[in-house]
Amino acid sequence: MKKTLTEIAGIIEGEVVGDGSLIIHGLNGIKEACEGELTFIANSKYLSLLKTTQASAVITPRDMTVPGKAIIRTDNPSLAFAKAAELFGQGVVPHFQGIHPRAVIADDVQLGEKVAVGANVIIESGCHIGDNAVIYGNCYIGHNVRIGSSTIIYPNVTIREKTVIGKRCIVNSGSVIGSDGFGYEQISGEHVKIPQLGIVCIEDNVEIGACVTIDRARFDKTIIKRGSKIDNLVQIAHNVVIEENCIIISQVGIAGSVTVGKNSILAGQAGVAGHLTIGENTTVAAKAGVTHSVEPNSIVSGFPAKPHAQVKKVNAVLQRLPIYIKRLKDLEKRVEKIEGTDQS
Repeated sequence: MKKTLTEIAGIIEGEVVGDGSLIIHGLNGIKEACEGELTFIANSKYLSLLKTTQASAVITPRDMTVPGKAIIRTDNPSLAFAKAAELFGQGVVPHFQGIHPRAVIADDVQLGEKVAVGANVIIESGCHIGDNAVIYGNCYIGHNVRIGSSTIIYPNVTIREKTVIGKRCIVNSGSVIGSDGFGYEQISGEHVKIPQLGIVCIEDNVEIGACVTIDRARFDKTIIKRGSKIDNLVQIAHNVVIEENCIIISQVGIAGSVTVGKNSILAGQAGVAGHLTIGENTTVAAKAGVTHSVEPNSIVSGFPAKPHAQVKKVNAVLQRLPIYIKRLKDLEKRVEKIEGTDQS
């Protein structure tokens, strides 16, 4: 495919500065781009690369000028580049269609229109799969599961019984949704399993990364609300509620009965103890350990997690600890000399 810069600008809602008739045949990163390709810059730390990029044109913020390059000014360069990538079909692999003959589907399963089911998929009795859903090979869909329209389930996903997944969701490979919550009672020195009677409910437009585990509730529901995005290797325990539009980044662990407020971010390797509430619009920094509930609109870090501004002050003091120790030793020596002089 080839498009002029003006044609691309019209599709991504941008303004051309320079030669609008320039022909673009592909897209690439700012370091990797060659002549005839379009790139973008959204972060000021990459400004120096504009001097060396071989790209013929650059998508930029509205207030940027790039001497010697044709540009498309946009409100959101990253989003504009994504739209351009869709235009050129880069990174887009069309989903397969139809029902593979090696799929095993119970007789009473309700399949919507244009549902695609891959090889070795098992769909148990009582399931309902919405229109245009895609279930890739080697997936297991348990009894009475509901999957909304246009949802994509990638290979090797397990969705346990009675799980509900909304519309336009994505579940990446290796994830397990609806596994038993980790619940036991210690009786006479033995761990006795507590039945997990609830379900998992995932609302519309949720994306779940690879190898994520979301446990069913002991009672009622574990809920992931609409628009939330979960990175790879995340553990979400029973009866957790993730409110709307949250971001949960890789290797986060959330213990049971936690509520995470809407628009919150849990950064990589953060851990949250059970039965806590994290207020809306909160950011939990990477590797933080949350042991108490967090007020809305907070930024917390460290272990145990505290307000980030306070943690920065503590860390600044810790960095100077060797200096303080040396001063203390010097003071001890001076005191010893003074005391020795007084005794004489």
